[in-house]
Amino acid sequence: MLDREFGHPTDVHERALSRLAGGIANKGHQCGMLWGATMAVGAEASRRCDEPEEAVGLALAVTRQVVASFEDRSHTIDCRDVTGRNLDTFRGLVGLMFDTFRKGMDNSRCFVLAEAWTPEVIEAARGGLADERAHGHKSRSCASEVVAKMGGTDEEAVMAAGFGGGLGLSGHACGALAAAMWMKGLQWCRAHPGKSPGPWTDTGDKHTLAVFTEATAGEFSCRTISGRSFDSVDAHTEFVEAGGCGALIEALAGS
Repeated sequence: MLDREFGHPTDVHERALSRLAGGIANKGHQCGMLWGATMAVGAEASRRCDEPEEAVGLALAVTRQVVASFEDRSHTIDCRDVTGRNLDTFRGLVGLMFDTFRKGMDNSRCFVLAEAWTPEVIEAARGGLADERAHGHKSRSCASEVVAKMGGTDEEAVMAAGFGGGLGLSGHACGALAAAMWMKGLQWCRAHPGKSPGPWTDTGDKHTLAVFTEATAGEFSCRTISGRSFDSVDAHTEFVEAGGCGALIEALAGS
């Protein structure tokens, strides 16, 4: 929706986000709406900035506002809390689909939330992108590092920048993991024109998940993995520049 609001829909990049729906491969972490909105913000930041490093900082700063907007609306940012279901199981996923069919699309919990949040996220994104205080900072994002190492363009690295620090520096599930899974999805979508990976499609991201869980002993929280919280874009930039999560970034990029 944000891509269309900005007038620049990007079909293949949007379809590649499918495996982040359900909170990263249906594991219930951050809602797929947030990953999508963050990607749209990153794409627009790339168009508004002359330098990729400036666009990374802008995308991260605006994503913080997008996350806050979603949390204000839903009082959570996690899919499992929004849906009330464990979508990592066949029973949970079918149950959600049945509820949607029974109630009708217009009355399903997710679509009601999407409709209510749309004007709010548009306002948050447009306001953040226009805020001069968020411009002019050369920044880095762990998620952008992964995309770049996996062969993504400068624009694609900026598109994922807001994933950094657990999505908008919120400290939730690892944004570098989400970036690697999105890149796997992008490769799959380019090899399968016009198609989107389904909930059980292996785009190569099952191996990525296995590499990640081995590297982090099954921990998904950015706050726990990094051993700290990030109170600003500059703090996250300094962390990445100092080699923070470097081994994990390399492992994900090579997965």
